[in-house]
Amino acid sequence: MIKVALPIREGGRQLSVLKQKFIEVFLSITPITIIVILLSLTVVPLSFDALARFFIGALLIGLGLTFFLIGVDKAIAPLGSEVSEAITKTNKLWVVIITAIMLGFFISIAEPGLIIFGQQVENVSGGVFTGTTLLFVVSIGLGMFLAISFIRILYNISFRLLLSVMYGAIFLFALLAEPEFVVIAFDASGATTGVMAVPFILALAYGISRLKKDSKSSEDDSFGTIAIVSVGAILSVLVMNLFVNNLDFSNETFTAAPRHDGIFGMFIEMLSEVAIEGILSILPIFLIFIILQLIAPSKQVQPVKRMLRGFLLSTIGLILFLLGANAGFMDVGSHIGEGLASNDQPFLMILIAFVIGVAAILTEPAVHVLTQQIEDVTSGYVSRSVVLVTLSIGVGLAISLAVLRVFIEPLQIWHYLLPGYGAVLILMHFIPKIFVGIAFDAGGVATGPMTATFTLAFVQGAAYATKGADVILDGFGMIAMVALTPIITLEVLGLIYKIKSRKSEVPTHG
Repeated sequence: MIKVALPIREGGRQLSVLKQKFIEVFLSITPITIIVILLSLTVVPLSFDALARFFIGALLIGLGLTFFLIGVDKAIAPLGSEVSEAITKTNKLWVVIITAIMLGFFISIAEPGLIIFGQQVENVSGGVFTGTTLLFVVSIGLGMFLAISFIRILYNISFRLLLSVMYGAIFLFALLAEPEFVVIAFDASGATTGVMAVPFILALAYGISRLKKDSKSSEDDSFGTIAIVSVGAILSVLVMNLFVNNLDFSNETFTAAPRHDGIFGMFIEMLSEVAIEGILSILPIFLIFIILQLIAPSKQVQPVKRMLRGFLLSTIGLILFLLGANAGFMDVGSHIGEGLASNDQPFLMILIAFVIGVAAILTEPAVHVLTQQIEDVTSGYVSRSVVLVTLSIGVGLAISLAVLRVFIEPLQIWHYLLPGYGAVLILMHFIPKIFVGIAFDAGGVATGPMTATFTLAFVQGAAYATKGADVILDGFGMIAMVALTPIITLEVLGLIYKIKSRKSEVPTHG
């Protein structure tokens, strides 16, 4: 599971953790920064103001994610563990269901990637589909399916069977939905399982699964929750389309140009807006913490103080992240996508998209945690280096294929997703059970901050500048592709692990 930080008392250790997180986050931003500099010096010249805003945005994103992740370790992930133990000890199913729905809703509302994605949807749809609407609809779906996931764990419902039924429902609703809703639904699913939701949800699932008497079943069931809540995000948007349809989506309002002249003007202009958004996002989770303290107050003061500091850091971090992403980072992503597409060099753009995908996934902190988990679970049979390389190639190909849709008009997102998920659902019946959960969880982990910000803006900029392309149908769908490829990659590795295990007579979990 994603590790929860241990209590830190000494100032030196606090600084050490801060430094470690800072290095991890900035390593994830550095490759994209280098790519932007190289492209600006060669094929897509950027103005000094645009580059300056990008660097300031990158700095704010780096600082924001550092504070946010430390806050998650100190407050949000421990809160998830505490809540999961509290609700399971009640031994009342209705308590588990209601609590899961509420927690899932509030944790999704605060997810930075989903907030950014909602703003992008509102931007390219001309306000027809507002970010607030998307945020609420997806969060409701995630909460309901988090409850379903808890029921699955408690009652030992087959993960493979449940997933098959859920994806059958997805394909049925997708046939009835408008194309715009399909791409938004699948992208929203990837965007919602980010740096906030993943550690909190995994902590909840692990807290419930470890109360089961069967330790092997508990280990298997601790994986797969991310996959189930991702389905909830998809279905909620598709179901919404049954009640809200015939929306007049328009590309006319989308522009890759800066909304403000100068370097600092946009940051100053957006500060109050993102500050309110950040505070309101964290507030519901903080209220859950307060209610829990009122019901069952902690006898130790230090852990409570540590969690309060964690909530403060998470709030500050989220505000900095949103400010950097909105005012500086995504703007340059749009410019580069638009500039490359305007040069009429599709091969070069597809190649650059591949490089961006590889760079983003190689330095994503959550991916490194996942690869270490896989190596531990398989006792070293599947090394983390092999997983990391295959994941990076898969995500690079995913973004390249997403860009390819921009240039080939008949190519639609379902041409990728239908055979892709078809293969996924077939493969999961031939691999160890634990790998099924790991593979689907990896799809959520791979869609990190870089995917929801710079890379999404890059693809949308390309769609905006390409004649015949649709900025909604072709600009979205990239996050969905990034979420799909790790599932296929890890299922193949699971199949390899199963074969190697049989040869070595090492028992598997499947």
